[in-house]
Amino acid sequence: MWRCSRGHPRRWPPASSRRTDRHAPATDVAGSSDADEGGEPMSRGLAAMRDRNFRWFFLARAITMITGSMSSIALAFAVLEIDNDARSLSFVLTAFTVSNIVFLLFGGVVADRLPRALIIQTCYVIDILTIGAMAALLFTDSATVALLVVLSVANGASTAFVLPAMQGIIPQLTTPENLQQANAMLSFVRSAVTIGGPIIAGILVATAGPAWAMVVQAAGWVIAIPVLALVKLPPPAHAGGTTMFHDLRVGWQEFWSRSWLWTIVLAFMVMNAIHVGAWGVVGPYIAKNDDLLGIAGWGWVLSAEGAGVLVMTLILMWFPLRRPLRYGMLGMAAFAIPVTMLGVHPAVVLLAIAAFIAGAGAEVFSTGWNLAMMENVPGEKLSRVSSYDMLGSFVAMPIGTLVFGWLITHADAATVLITSGIVYAGVALLTLAVPSVWRMGRPDGALNPDASPQRA
Repeated sequence: MWRCSRGHPRRWPPASSRRTDRHAPATDVAGSSDADEGGEPMSRGLAAMRDRNFRWFFLARAITMITGSMSSIALAFAVLEIDNDARSLSFVLTAFTVSNIVFLLFGGVVADRLPRALIIQTCYVIDILTIGAMAALLFTDSATVALLVVLSVANGASTAFVLPAMQGIIPQLTTPENLQQANAMLSFVRSAVTIGGPIIAGILVATAGPAWAMVVQAAGWVIAIPVLALVKLPPPAHAGGTTMFHDLRVGWQEFWSRSWLWTIVLAFMVMNAIHVGAWGVVGPYIAKNDDLLGIAGWGWVLSAEGAGVLVMTLILMWFPLRRPLRYGMLGMAAFAIPVTMLGVHPAVVLLAIAAFIAGAGAEVFSTGWNLAMMENVPGEKLSRVSSYDMLGSFVAMPIGTLVFGWLITHADAATVLITSGIVYAGVALLTLAVPSVWRMGRPDGALNPDASPQRA
């Protein structure tokens, strides 16, 4: 759940002068727009869909999100089917995360140098091979925890290149004033499929086994690759003659110059470690071993979380988020509710309600963070800065998976989860004491697309 400037928000230049802006309109950067000059204006919430490149990208992402929505349950219970030990699951998750961390910075540099759509396609091929291999091992009863660890390493490396490319490509696909709607629409699909996905995955895993869920996931990437080929963007505006290490240094300077950025990244070192440990390791373990929750019940809980995201996404498609980081971190603090509930009384209905609230809060942050990054970091450096963001946010996650895997076998689960919820909320709220987080606003053109903003 990485977040998806301190600097002062910039005014967007008039439409007539945006060709050289890093967020050029879709008619210049993303291909062509279907909006006719004299036609009816497109509904505000769906405005980003007027850009053809965004439509193709949106379709590809929708496909992979639909088929991938059951992946977390499939992998978790694949491991627990082999070895019903939370530590084994923590080893597999740690392998993925460590590999992801090792390659993230280089993934950011590559995503600022090469066509981002091509990077995503290439990594999808790798994902097809790794997830397909996991499914084959499970079908043939040849899977071991060690083999899943190895495949998770490859999958984590692939994801390290996909994530910065995904973050950097979205501003190329639509206009600045439609950026919130573009992010919200992607979140809408993500949340919509996570409502049904975990339920279907829970039933599928319980009846047919996790391998079939992995087959569905791989099929989504197979379909998405040719769809992404229809996204036509100009080559990256990367200055030649520089080394990768020089590019890394420039990315670090951009990252460190923004206090809001590194403040929240530091906070998410702790918050993500708690999230992956409490929700990713302890949650499935309790679901498998506590009849009050159960595997199918855990699927309902995850779906409720997705429903919370869905509802908030609909709201954010229509109403501008004026203080993206202030409201975002308040929303993230709500995750302490289901974590605490998981330890106190993991009844399906109560936990689902808490997860719904947490999902809504997480979506406020996700949209707010993406806007803060895309509106305040130069587009040609966005993937590199995003990779530093992800690196800092992810670096403690292996520790979280290992520590929580150990704690659940050596300490009282309720005490661990209640303490985790308190710490999580405290860290999230503490970031609001930083002025640049509290005061972060939006560019005038983003809040009022009908206005005629002037160049600052």
